[in-house]
Amino acid sequence: MSDESRHERELGGQLLASVSRSFYLTLKALPAELREPISLAYLLARTADTIADTAAVPVSLRLDCLAQFDHAVRGQPAPGLARRVREEFMPHQADPAERRLMEHFGDGLAWLATMREVPLRAIREVLQHIIEGQRLDLERFPGDGCLRCLADDAELDDYTWRVAGCVGEFWTGLCATEKPGALDPAVSLEQMKLWGADFGRGLQLVNILRDVGEDLRDGRGYLPGTVCEGKLDAAALHTVWKHWTAACRLHLDAGLQYVLHVADGKLRYATALPLLLAARTLALMRSASWADVERGVKVSRLEVARVLAEAALACRHPDSLKRLFLRLAGEA
Repeated sequence: MSDESRHERELGGQLLASVSRSFYLTLKALPAELREPISLAYLLARTADTIADTAAVPVSLRLDCLAQFDHAVRGQPAPGLARRVREEFMPHQADPAERRLMEHFGDGLAWLATMREVPLRAIREVLQHIIEGQRLDLERFPGDGCLRCLADDAELDDYTWRVAGCVGEFWTGLCATEKPGALDPAVSLEQMKLWGADFGRGLQLVNILRDVGEDLRDGRGYLPGTVCEGKLDAAALHTVWKHWTAACRLHLDAGLQYVLHVADGKLRYATALPLLLAARTLALMRSASWADVERGVKVSRLEVARVLAEAALACRHPDSLKRLFLRLAGEA
């Protein structure tokens, strides 16, 4: 058995399923040529996210470990990093899946070392953007008890690109190199990357809009102009939230264009799932009371299962997929 298949079997199965939640449905549906590099990139990005979010660890240590993680991703020495992650971060994880993720940190880096040159380069590049986004996040929101928000729309746009928009570009590039013919030849790769970046931004905005209450309670205001001198401006929050729900909806339109121009049927289905679930989540948020928005709005497991079944049929024809998207978005 090769190193690649061993790592994929040991890390890309139960561990990946336990930490990726609904996105695991997408990973499972991917064509074989794309499943391993995208699964590995997700697992390493999720690891970096857990390092950044472990509030019990001092911010200075989290920033240092992220910097060392960036070195390791680039193929540079990061001595003792795996041990530090196990000793400093693993004990603070209440979720057993997060504990296993920290425990297997070194195995994830070992899996990365088995990648072929082209996917390795792509994974390294996207992880560098993601880790930089998390570093900026920690510096902006150090968890010191003070409430802050992003300075302006440009900061939010940059943040959503770093942690998700760049993933759309990464995904598109891998499709072109690892599965030639998977994308519509009538559309340029550059256009697909632009749609992919906006698609990623839209998915991240759904997360930000959905988690607005929880984030504010933790001192993080991702929506610009909502905090003044350390205090929440509730009236501004409602206005700004509505503005960004509209922006998010436009990004999801770009996501729809992206999916419609994926030529490979299996890949189209895998790519459509996060889009359709995001459209449904956004629709539920827009129709919910503000109290429900602050508590967090999610698509039920039953509805997720229904979307999966409907998508399997709708993805066979562009018009059917458009109709399903608009219905889930509450517009048909």
